[in-house]
Amino acid sequence: IFFILSPGADPVKEVEAMGKSLIGLQYGMNYWNVAMGQGQDVVAMQKLDIGHRDGHWVMLQNVHLMPKWCIELEKKLDIFAVENSHPNFRVFLSADPNKGIPIGILERSIKLTNEPPQGMLANLRRSFALFSKEDFEDRDAKVKAILFALCHFHSLMLERKKFGPMGYNMKYPFSSGDLRDSSQVLYNYLEGSTSVKIPWDDLRYIFGEIMYGGHIVDDWDRRMCEKYLMYFMRDELLDELEMVPYADGKLSWPSPQPTNHEKYLEHIETMPSESPLFFGMHPNAEINFRTVQCDKTFEILVTLTGGSAAASSDEEATMSPMAIAEITCAEILEEVQEKRFPTDDVSRAMTDEEKGPYQFVFLQECEYMNGLVYEMVRGLQELQLGFKGELTMS
Repeated sequence: IFFILSPGADPVKEVEAMGKSLIGLQYGMNYWNVAMGQGQDVVAMQKLDIGHRDGHWVMLQNVHLMPKWCIELEKKLDIFAVENSHPNFRVFLSADPNKGIPIGILERSIKLTNEPPQGMLANLRRSFALFSKEDFEDRDAKVKAILFALCHFHSLMLERKKFGPMGYNMKYPFSSGDLRDSSQVLYNYLEGSTSVKIPWDDLRYIFGEIMYGGHIVDDWDRRMCEKYLMYFMRDELLDELEMVPYADGKLSWPSPQPTNHEKYLEHIETMPSESPLFFGMHPNAEINFRTVQCDKTFEILVTLTGGSAAASSDEEATMSPMAIAEITCAEILEEVQEKRFPTDDVSRAMTDEEKGPYQFVFLQECEYMNGLVYEMVRGLQELQLGFKGELTMS
């Protein structure tokens, strides 16, 4: 499995969690994790050999840092395929998008990537989904309320990126790992605590200066993060806090009373339509973001249409795309219309002694090719009718 990394993504914890539930994964026993870099190629090869032989899971992180070694890795995987690996053997690779990764590795891999969804509602859904229903229900009421606010804060921090320089002065790789680690700190602080007073100052400092603040290097961005936490992390959260910060009543979405998992999910679906007010920003902040989004969309559309390629002659330059397509259609149809493999005649001409596995496969492939050619001819003939106006064509 090949993980294509996006900013802030760390698939290692997801792989380890899945492994523990499936096969009781344990590092050093049936699982090896190698972060690629100088001198780690030898270690990686050793762990692959062990995994291939004993059926272990092997995680190789950041393979894009060693593009030349990736060619050796491809050859090694080819050898494993010939030798038949242990049925439990699994290889997980992670890399940034990079042209140095051999195409053979990409072709044989299941490729996965994990990027935050678009929109506050989708982000909040995914953030809240990180916590299982059973685990959530076991928590104290105040922990549930703070955890919901933390998910909302995480969604704000992720989605604010879309506003470009108005959102942040720099780009930061916030990820679900920050939310997961923050929730763990929250559990450690509050679970089993006999104190009635919630240590808001401590929580704000850990979330704003360490967990999320650890990414932030600009003073104004850090101040903005601090203001969000000052708003959300306070006693009013345990009752009904307005989840749209600093909106002055222009947009309202109160937090629910601490309740069960299902009620929180229902409340998430009641979120009003997205607006810059959710981020404590002026509604006009959306104009620039929508303009950039529109430009990108049209840029992609122009790329997909291929632009106006240089014509090989003056005649072609004056022809419409429809006319060029009609000529191309006629040329292809002329080439394939009479193509047929006489499989029945060949089969009858061979004696039983001459028929073997290779001959059967050859005849089978010829049949498949005949079917493909038949479909091509049928489609091209329909297309010609469309060009003539005898069939409705989109």
